[in-house]
Amino acid sequence: MAATPRLELKDITRRFGGRCVVDGVSLALLPGQVTCLLGPSGCGKSTTLRIAAGVDRQDMGAVMVDGQSISDEGTHMPPESRAIGLIFQDFALFPHLTVLQNVAFGLKGKNLPNDALQQLQRMGLERLATAYPHTLSGGEQQRVALARALAPRPRIMLMDEPFSGLDNRLRDGIRDETLAILKHEDAAVLLVTHEPEEAMRMADNIALMRDGKIIQQGAPYNIYNAPIDRQAAGFFSDINVIPGQVKNMQTETPFGHFLTPGLADGTGVEIVIRPQHLKIDFDRSGKGPLPTPQDGVPACGHVQRARFLGGHSLVDLAMEHDGAVLRASVPGVFMPAAGTRLWLSLRRDRCFVFTQNRPKGGIIVP
Repeated sequence: MAATPRLELKDITRRFGGRCVVDGVSLALLPGQVTCLLGPSGCGKSTTLRIAAGVDRQDMGAVMVDGQSISDEGTHMPPESRAIGLIFQDFALFPHLTVLQNVAFGLKGKNLPNDALQQLQRMGLERLATAYPHTLSGGEQQRVALARALAPRPRIMLMDEPFSGLDNRLRDGIRDETLAILKHEDAAVLLVTHEPEEAMRMADNIALMRDGKIIQQGAPYNIYNAPIDRQAAGFFSDINVIPGQVKNMQTETPFGHFLTPGLADGTGVEIVIRPQHLKIDFDRSGKGPLPTPQDGVPACGHVQRARFLGGHSLVDLAMEHDGAVLRASVPGVFMPAAGTRLWLSLRRDRCFVFTQNRPKGGIIVP
């Protein structure tokens, strides 16, 4: 028997001024699971989180906690009654209260200072108990905000871009620390972010949003390796796009043919491949490597620019067949001079083939 979701959104719709900001969104969060709502700014993810928190109300649909409706057409439980933890981008600490008083805010019972101090101790913040928020670093403020949200031991935690104000070095450590605490608490977590790397790092499940809808949902590995369309593939990393046209159930390209069964002759397709899956070979007196089933036919290009980025190098090449620029990522240091003639091959098992101007596509076996 399937477990009852701790938090469930059912066909949530929200309109502002006639514009549908959230369009039929459904999500189910299990205890101990981190779900990331991922998408560009303005796609509706923060509005969805606010509806789950109860600070906004949907026009249609229902919000369920442990199988019971807490917000629908006839019911709306206020935010303070939902036992849901909230962390926002600005942390929203009370400037006139000490750290201990901030964490104790919202707790009930006779032992508020002791309970709050225990929460600070669990997070290694007891030394800051008497400090005020304005004296803390950004990382310390984030930890205090997390301690305050966790102090009532909520069963559900909602987080809206909570790490975006931190510098990169600090962010990674605090993300990992936060994830460990939330997993230990067995909370169901909904995290809103526009950063794919953050979603991949933290999520058990990613819900990719676009224009108010969840267009794809699944484990990070599956979302990354089986994108629903070109735009989804490009949201997670740089991509190269090679256009083509179907003829006799296959598409001819300078890199060899790709099987495209089920598509009518004349259908435009796009072969998409990430920079790290391009293979580079040196030119040998005008010749490149031989074609292989794994890499197809090599095509020639000239280096426009090469950059070293630490763990890898990026090389941009203008292709001889049409002048299009393709980008390859190479581990370590690889800095060929501008104008160098090189050969590119496509890893066939890493190519996606999508029809042009259509929302759905998938991997086509070459």
